Amino acid sequence: MKALIVEDDMVLADVVAFTLRREGYEVLLAQDGETALERFEAEKPAIILLDLNLPKLDGVAVCRKIRQSHNTPIIMLSVRDSDADVIRGLEIGADDYLTKPFSPAQLLARMRAVLRRTGHNTPQKLSLGIVTLNPERHQLEVDGKDTIQLTPLEFNLVELLMTNREQVLPTQTIIDRVWHDGGDKAMLKQLIYRLRQKIEVTDIYIDAVLGVGYALMRKR
Repeated sequence: MKALIVEDDMVLADVVAFTLRREGYEVLLAQDGETALERFEAEKPAIILLDLNLPKLDGVAVCRKIRQSHNTPIIMLSVRDSDADVIRGLEIGADDYLTKPFSPAQLLARMRAVLRRTGHNTPQKLSLGIVTLNPERHQLEVDGKDTIQLTPLEFNLVELLMTNREQVLPTQTIIDRVWHDGGDKAMLKQLIYRLRQKIEVTDIYIDAVLGVGYALMRKR
């Protein structure tokens, strides 16, 4: 799932991006309002985290522009915490308003709530090459014909890697996301070994980058 972070404070943007990537989001970044609109039109993210104070085009203008034709969930981010500021943000079309500073846990909870309310958290199929992940059935569909059934841990791993397809994810990030608690490198290696055996008949594979992590790639 893609999330667009629109924030000119790059320190904060990096922290938020790291938090979202650990949760499996594909992160898009924009430092000003004009770039935000360009990235939105090109990438169509599932949710937008939008700072109010932006160069070139402020958050209010960006929100209004998007709301002219899209209902993509938007969470406003601002240091302004008065009732008037919050009401204004919601009235122009934001789905929620979060005051800085905020904790990663608070941000993620707000994002889940907004996605749930707006109906954007329906599981979606993910594809790479001829392989499609069906989240409702916990299985891989190969070229629309054959299926590969996945265990819960295999599904967690495939979903994470396919969400970030052809991008290398750090080993510890994968462990934290797949097991949530109690995983380690040895367990991950065994899980990847089993999964590789299942997908070797397809056109995708798990690439290991020594000292970094793993990526789900398509055979060329």
